[in-house]
Amino acid sequence: MHRIVSPVRLAIFALLGAAAGGAAVGGAAQAAKGGGDAALQTTLAQPAPEGAVAVAVETLADGLANPWSLAFLPNGDVLVTERAGRLRIIRDGALVDAPVAGVPEIYVGGTSWSQAGFFDVVADPDFAENDTVFIAYAHGTARRNGLRVARARFVDDALVDVTPIYDAAPPKDTPLHYGGRLAIGADGMVYVSIGEGARYKERAQDYATSYGAVVRITKDGAIPDDNPPFDKSDARPELYSKGHRNPQGLAFDPETGTLWEHEHGAKGGDEINRVEPGANYGWPLATYGVDYNGARISPFTTYEGTVQPVKYWTPSIAPSGLAVYRGDLFPEDWAGDLLVGGLVSRALHRVDMDGAAPVGEERYLADLGERIREVRVGPDGAIYATTEERGGEPVGKVLRITPAQ
Repeated sequence: MHRIVSPVRLAIFALLGAAAGGAAVGGAAQAAKGGGDAALQTTLAQPAPEGAVAVAVETLADGLANPWSLAFLPNGDVLVTERAGRLRIIRDGALVDAPVAGVPEIYVGGTSWSQAGFFDVVADPDFAENDTVFIAYAHGTARRNGLRVARARFVDDALVDVTPIYDAAPPKDTPLHYGGRLAIGADGMVYVSIGEGARYKERAQDYATSYGAVVRITKDGAIPDDNPPFDKSDARPELYSKGHRNPQGLAFDPETGTLWEHEHGAKGGDEINRVEPGANYGWPLATYGVDYNGARISPFTTYEGTVQPVKYWTPSIAPSGLAVYRGDLFPEDWAGDLLVGGLVSRALHRVDMDGAAPVGEERYLADLGERIREVRVGPDGAIYATTEERGGEPVGKVLRITPAQ
């Protein structure tokens, strides 16, 4: 009986062979490049313990459909994106009934399993002077779609002067794995996380595409002169890092300037990465997970020329939303720790960091039984999170989390 191998798997096999200098998969040249322990891909860790700090949880807003992102404005307003294509306002502790006007046309896909829609919103650090926000959303059609980043001004409860500044390239034909997170660095540049489209794993290693990447652009969408060089003649100039799967967490530590990213694995292999310019994070050459059907994606957990994750989760927690805690409400030893939402784990994860190294982990909000989509640290030092129902029912909430008194 002949075993049928999918085109995607054939492409990955070819990618592994090419990276090995043309040797057949399993050959000596490839083995010299790939390594690690494949048993780790199916070795399941125990869940992190419940959090030691008692917390109080306040619901600021409910009735939301897949609230994906939060942005805090200087006047106290909070902007909330809903994946279905709406932008909402929380003002004076209550959700404004009317959605924000002026949101651009957004592609949400036509299936129940679509991941397309309205993703991130980030206020410019100079918002008080320029009213500027940046938004990330799916754009296009079922046959030709991708992540788009736009700049706009938020004036009188509306988006005005909406100007697209970046499109992921090339367009794809899947409503999956967009990435969709934004972060603005102390250098004034806009950093964008982009997924590999699910069906196109191998393109995370194709430098002629922005699939599976973090890109770096100016606030006008231009290419900075000091973007990292890649040893690829066809590398796109906006690339900052490659080899990512579906990165739905991207955040700077405001004190150290470190750029942290997390991404979904398949069945296991979720990662936290410290993003460095010019680095390759290995997907799909190396992974700590397997495919959803149990098939092996790669025989390797390490690969020459790629960077290991700072932390990985097997089984997956399905991370979404990432924040670095810098505030005064929680214990001092939380400073610099990473806060990660879990969709499958249905918890808020605190990753205890010693500098750039994780030394522990604990879970909060598990008693709610809710998918945690977004995590932010507010200007008041509180932790804000959103919950969602996977199918888009309007039952999502915005939560404010503080230490219990």
